[in-house]
Amino acid sequence: MTNDPEVTFETETPDAAGTPMRPPQKGGPGVFDVLSALNNLDGNFAAQEQRVATYVKNHLDAISNMTIGDLADHCEVSKPTVIRFCRSLGCSGFRDFKLRLVQNLAVSAQYMSANTIPDVPDTNTAIDQVIGALYASVDTLRKQVETDMLDAAKDVILNTRQILFAGIGGGSSMITQEAANRFFRLGIPSFHVSDSYLLQMRAATLGPGATLFLVSASGEADAIVGAAEIANGYGATTICITKPGTRLAAAAKVPVLIDVPEDRAIFKPTASRYVHLVVIDALATAVAQESADTTKENLRRIRASLTAYHGRTGPQPLGD
Repeated sequence: MTNDPEVTFETETPDAAGTPMRPPQKGGPGVFDVLSALNNLDGNFAAQEQRVATYVKNHLDAISNMTIGDLADHCEVSKPTVIRFCRSLGCSGFRDFKLRLVQNLAVSAQYMSANTIPDVPDTNTAIDQVIGALYASVDTLRKQVETDMLDAAKDVILNTRQILFAGIGGGSSMITQEAANRFFRLGIPSFHVSDSYLLQMRAATLGPGATLFLVSASGEADAIVGAAEIANGYGATTICITKPGTRLAAAAKVPVLIDVPEDRAIFKPTASRYVHLVVIDALATAVAQESADTTKENLRRIRASLTAYHGRTGPQPLGD
């Protein structure tokens, strides 16, 4: 038996009043987000637990440095009351509560700040803000991108028999879906996957002559890095667009490395999407120009099929 009071009280024992401690509430509302649980249950806790809740809400940043005894003393309640409070949030005990609170605060700070909406002139409309972010991101790309990186990726694509594009999450999956849409028009069998399990399976079917093209803003997604390693193991060529110094950058055979700081204005779309899309378009353009005869014939066929389908012969956004 440990002498640590934070562990001793996290068992189903009676408190000072003889009330049995409740077991951990598995799957409770606070399992993933204790801040939301705290707000949702505020005012509905038992009287003593409410004292803990009120103190915690007013001292969020201080909790991580407290012991269970410290918090009990500040709230003038017993340690078992603190444990009951934690379990009401869906946590197994005080330590679990502290860990989840620290995690929530780390990722939620920018959303809880009073300065979430930056001061901008009245004339700086939403479209001005978005276009400004686009310009800044593309300018960063222009200063960082190395021609050799793009040329290496272009040469792989020109000699591939198929490309599997993959991204996990909203931004990356959208970019890779667009990439597959872009390259099939050039006569290259191109596919897209965004499901992490399917990605592992599809990566295992690739081999020499095939290409796995991965996009990841973080470069640390386990599913993406794992897929690169699987495809490498079976002899496929892996290309990636990601940040330098990441696991994906190290795993891919042909990395295109771009580090674009994300805008601190949380209501604007992530800036890296623009940069990744520009890289995809640049590669598609380079590949199309390098294989102009094949590309023109494929585009002609596509236009002919669409004209036969809808009857319009005027200029159409064929590239899209």
